[in-house]
Amino acid sequence: MSVWFWILVACAAAFLTKLLGYLVPQKWVTNARITRVAGALTIGLLTSLTVANTVATGQDLVVDARLGALVVAAIALWFKAPFLAVVIAGAAAAAGLRLLGLG
Repeated sequence: MSVWFWILVACAAAFLTKLLGYLVPQKWVTNARITRVAGALTIGLLTSLTVANTVATGQDLVVDARLGALVVAAIALWFKAPFLAVVIAGAAAAAGLRLLGLG
């Protein structure tokens, strides 16, 4: 089967998933437990994607400037810095570490 077939299958699956979202009863959507679970799943997914993109290059695990940038950004978040300051601090940390040869 061609790649285009699988692209169309993925598009159809995404469309059907979105369509099914409109059919969920309003009672389920406004339930406090469902809201907490959905929030926790979102945070967990974003965290796992961030960590995977930080320490993985292809199939290899790598420790480089990205890990240092993530640590600096996490510290900035811990001190409740604004989002733009967190991004700038992480970028500056990555640039500094790469300048030092940890790139």
